[in-house]
Amino acid sequence: MWNRFGTTIAFCSALLLSGFSLLQPSHAADPTDSFLAGAFAQEITPPKFPISVNGNMTDQLVTAAHDPLHARCIVLNSKNSGDKARTSLAIVVCDSCMIPREIMDRAKELASRKTGIPVSHILISATHAHSCPTVTGVFQSEPDKGYIEFLIEKIAEGIQQAKSQLEPARIGWGSFDEPSQLFNRRWLLKEGESTVNPFDGTSDRAVMNPGFSNPKVKASIGIIDPQLSILSVQSRSGRPIALLANYSLHYVGGVSGNVVSADYFGEFASRVAHHLKATDVQPPFVGIMSNGTSGDVNNVDFSQKSGPSRAPFEQIQFVAELLAQDALRVCDQIKYQDDVPLASREQEIELGVRKPNQDELMLARKKLAEIKDRPLRDMSSIYARETTLLAEYPAVVKVKIQAMRIGSLAIATSPCETFTETGLAIKKESPFKQTFTIGLANGYNGYLPTPQQFQLGGYETWRARSSYVSEDSEPKVRATALRLLSELNN
Repeated sequence: MWNRFGTTIAFCSALLLSGFSLLQPSHAADPTDSFLAGAFAQEITPPKFPISVNGNMTDQLVTAAHDPLHARCIVLNSKNSGDKARTSLAIVVCDSCMIPREIMDRAKELASRKTGIPVSHILISATHAHSCPTVTGVFQSEPDKGYIEFLIEKIAEGIQQAKSQLEPARIGWGSFDEPSQLFNRRWLLKEGESTVNPFDGTSDRAVMNPGFSNPKVKASIGIIDPQLSILSVQSRSGRPIALLANYSLHYVGGVSGNVVSADYFGEFASRVAHHLKATDVQPPFVGIMSNGTSGDVNNVDFSQKSGPSRAPFEQIQFVAELLAQDALRVCDQIKYQDDVPLASREQEIELGVRKPNQDELMLARKKLAEIKDRPLRDMSSIYARETTLLAEYPAVVKVKIQAMRIGSLAIATSPCETFTETGLAIKKESPFKQTFTIGLANGYNGYLPTPQQFQLGGYETWRARSSYVSEDSEPKVRATALRLLSELNN
């Protein structure tokens, strides 16, 4: 049940060569090489159970792991033309539902001390699998403090190990459109129909996941981003080192029992290694699937009368296999390069917080005082609890937006569950030949609907710790990402 490729390595004596700590002398990096790369899949499966898993309205305590969780790390290093110093980038994708900024910042600072890679050149993101340990308090799940400390250490160790395996490498990128697994989960109500939200409001014009054959809805909003983006890294001899994929699918699900699972993100890593014939290479190959702009997209087609009958984990395996085959198609067409410029930019911006007013807060407290049973079961009381917790939030939050350049490829980031519309706009307006956005990166600040989507209402706009930034936040995030991409291009 556990596929542990890339997680267990027998360490040999390290070489110290011009500042590079190397695990494999046979792959020793020449500091005069223009481009170096290393990768490592650091296991982050909880060391003890039971542990809380979030992703639902009520907390779930799980007792085992169905498959291992990882912080999958890539370190790239180049000698850019005209620069005296070498430039390093680190990209980490963690099997986690969401990770708040303070945890990521601590992991970056620790990794920077261990490796010398500047904090501003480290990107950390979560996959948003709903079957991973609670790291961010949301709804009725609260994080395990011991696991948080464990996670910080392991992320830093993963970056350190990836850097220690730097070797002369080549890199390439490409994409493939795979729309078959993407469905916009927000549906518009028919004229004259209404629904009641957790705050007893009836103004919503959009509903999430309406169910099959719902007579109240007329059509899905329909916006998806079909692009599967691929960044592939090889040794100079062609041995696969790592593959970073990006796809705008919220997650798949179908995880049964009281277990943690990496969802399709982890299964993709295994299957792409198989298709690249990289299951037994040394150092171990690292496959990575990152989450794109999928805040309004899932894997269920509600336009049908019913969904396909699937056994537990079957849909995860199906989606992972399909995308792994697509990734292989892209790799077969890539023209690899061994001399690419690397750069990173980031900017901190402030976003407003939709805090409750005093009347809303008093009503929420009154409602909770009348309910003695826990956990809370109905949506109204669950959101009442969220209201009381949001009252303690500051008026504004500081978020980090980052962009990286790898040759003619650019990667933007968002710390939110970002809507597809935003990702498509960034791709369209980016000055780079290929661009994709990694979501849930460098922090977690809930859903990021566009102003137009806020007007439609629906679950993603309901005020909670999972959706609290102000209605003018998306334009600020989008504009900042595009400004950073423009700076990198210049």
